[in-house]
Amino acid sequence: MTTNRGTWKSKLGFILAASGSAIGLGNIVFFSSNAYQYGGGAFYLPYFIALFVLGMPLMMLELGIGTMTGRSFPMALGKIAGKKGEFVGWWSIAGALFITMYYITILGWALGMMAGSLGSLFEAGATAPFDDYLKPSPAANSTVYFFNLISGWLPFFFIILIWAINLLILRKGTASIERAVRVIVPLMWIFMLILVVRGITLEKGFDGVMYLFTPDLEGIAQPHVWRGAFSQMFFSLSLGMGIMTAYASYLPRDSDQANNAMLISFLNCSFEFIAGIAIFSLLFVYALNPAGTTLSLSFFVIPQGINGISAVPWIVRLFGFLFFLLMILAGLSSSVSLIEGFASSLIDKLGITRSRALATIAIPGITGSLLFTLPQVIDPSLSGDGTLGLTLLDITDHWVFNYSLLFIGFAEVVLIGWVMGADNLRQLLNRHSRLRLGPWFTFMIRYFIPGLLAVVIASSLYNEAPLYGSSYDMPGYKWLTVFIPLFWLVSSTVFALYLTHKSTNISE
Repeated sequence: MTTNRGTWKSKLGFILAASGSAIGLGNIVFFSSNAYQYGGGAFYLPYFIALFVLGMPLMMLELGIGTMTGRSFPMALGKIAGKKGEFVGWWSIAGALFITMYYITILGWALGMMAGSLGSLFEAGATAPFDDYLKPSPAANSTVYFFNLISGWLPFFFIILIWAINLLILRKGTASIERAVRVIVPLMWIFMLILVVRGITLEKGFDGVMYLFTPDLEGIAQPHVWRGAFSQMFFSLSLGMGIMTAYASYLPRDSDQANNAMLISFLNCSFEFIAGIAIFSLLFVYALNPAGTTLSLSFFVIPQGINGISAVPWIVRLFGFLFFLLMILAGLSSSVSLIEGFASSLIDKLGITRSRALATIAIPGITGSLLFTLPQVIDPSLSGDGTLGLTLLDITDHWVFNYSLLFIGFAEVVLIGWVMGADNLRQLLNRHSRLRLGPWFTFMIRYFIPGLLAVVIASSLYNEAPLYGSSYDMPGYKWLTVFIPLFWLVSSTVFALYLTHKSTNISE
């Protein structure tokens, strides 16, 4: 059986889709939160090193094997390295599905906060069913509003709506994706530039920018800073999730993927650069501390800063609405690509229609997203995450975000570097590239990147004890700290083994 995989109508459509995938929540809030937690400027140096020694070479690799094989990530690695390569690809897709589930949950919460911007988010009197929030807040309090939101059932509706929008954008493959990103990506840049202008024109706003770019040399020596930078680079550039290979497989085989990789990487990092300026200027103006999680930065800290932008209520509401709309638009461009990476893999492997592939993904995907927003209060003191859904999300994100992408990155460079041969890939890329890749590329893929990732993974695992989340005060639910990482590992392995050994139902 043959399948019509589709093609991009233009290079611009591909660049917008690929950069839109790379530009997402990781750029707006994950990057800013990681930068603050890891010491501002101390994070920037490892981050830029990661961009040049890790991000760009791996982007070239993933784009290159996509155009070379004309197939999605698992099938491309299968062509290169046989069953073991295909297994790595499917394991990557499994990790991407976990990320998609909780990513869309976060977008559902952002939709709830966006609606709240036009309602009671910036008004006093909020309460939530937690020990510290039982009494009405004397002033507008975004933290109380958020916890009240996630401890109710309304987010279920928002999450289903976000899933529906994703499936609508994906219904016709590259054609409908291209139409969507031509609107979404420019809007993201416009909204972010508005926030930048407002942030740096506020008193003390420039101090935040200076903090962001002033390095702390002591912080650079910490292993967790480097792990954070490398994980951020993988997530930010959509590496190790099958996305870039799937998108590149819809391009002609004579595409200049070295140039495309650099263009996508620079567009992504430029957006991250201006997003950091916007967020840090707001933080310093209002002396806010985002030293908690990325969620706290998105839903507590930044809205609190927006609340102080103006004494005019409608201006505050407008900026709040625009910020959460920006989050949703950026998130959609990424969630669409996450689902497309999975869908293209199923289509290539099983020869099924696009609508059937999307339905196959939607059933477990929507179920998982809804599990991550279960409103049951299991920690009223908020020593951890408060609700069952947020606890599930927090622990899953810790393991999948920090380790799945690094594991896959290590495996793919070993397969390409030692099984296919990094020199062979370099020659294929050079055949259609204006930028000639030298022997340094071979060295990076075969030796430097796998060695670097091995050190980062080993040091991170060494420092992992005690298990993440074990300090949370959640009687009756401590077992989740062991169950969640085990479930992720076992389910991903079973999933990958099943599809690796299932017969292919397409003709090459």
